[in-house]
Amino acid sequence: MPDVALPVLTATPLGPTIGARVGGIDLARPLTAETAAELAALLVRHQVLFFENQPLTPAQQRAFAAGFGPLHVHPVYPSVPDFPEIMVLDTGPHNPTDNDVWHTDVTFVEAPPAIVALSAKKVPPSGGDTVWSSAFAAYEALSEPLRRLLEPLHAVHDFTRSFPEWRHDKPGIRERWLEARAKNPARTHPVVRTHPVNGRKALFVNENFTAAILGLSPRESDGILRILFDHVARPEFTVRWQWKPDDLALWDNRSTQHYAVNDYLPHSRLMHRATVLGDRPV
Repeated sequence: MPDVALPVLTATPLGPTIGARVGGIDLARPLTAETAAELAALLVRHQVLFFENQPLTPAQQRAFAAGFGPLHVHPVYPSVPDFPEIMVLDTGPHNPTDNDVWHTDVTFVEAPPAIVALSAKKVPPSGGDTVWSSAFAAYEALSEPLRRLLEPLHAVHDFTRSFPEWRHDKPGIRERWLEARAKNPARTHPVVRTHPVNGRKALFVNENFTAAILGLSPRESDGILRILFDHVARPEFTVRWQWKPDDLALWDNRSTQHYAVNDYLPHSRLMHRATVLGDRPV
């Protein structure tokens, strides 16, 4: 029996900058090393890949993501029972989203994730799209003087910026938050990172976790970060995906930011996320 249901991958770009729709593969089947390598190469090239009609169980999603490396267990978000590597994003009137801001996932750790696989389990009748931005394109569109200023700088990424204590003050939740904070002190990463595969430079600051640029006054740091946070959202750097049940998005967390559009209340949205560990930004 073949490892993939269809032997020939197709990748259709969704724009000149970022994003491609991939066909010719059944993600429920184990990946061969060759197919995993081909997908990894497509991912570096297109930064985010979209797969339609992929009804994965938690075990299948975990196995698919693990084909790219060891998986991260989130210290705060809930997970699927018996599958700690599969994070649950269940948002709606019962649980407002906190992802409607441009961000890169889990940059508060020393070696932020390399790849993320997000599977749509329940989607609203309209709305609830996700938008991704190319941090390559955002960096390359900056003026040369600003690139020279940013390249030697480092910034602090803080867990509590996105997960403040006041949002985790309920019994049982507070204890988990306190443990997560103790295990995740603030980390320092370069403002501009070099991708470990293709060597391209990318902006590596995001509104969820980047608190300050080292060596600058608070006013200077806040002003430059606001310029960069706004800059990454320019439409020409982005691709937008309208979710359908069982769609899966796979993105390069080293070179992208994303934004979950919060426009679907009073409906809800249920997503499962698997996150592949990465390397220390340089």
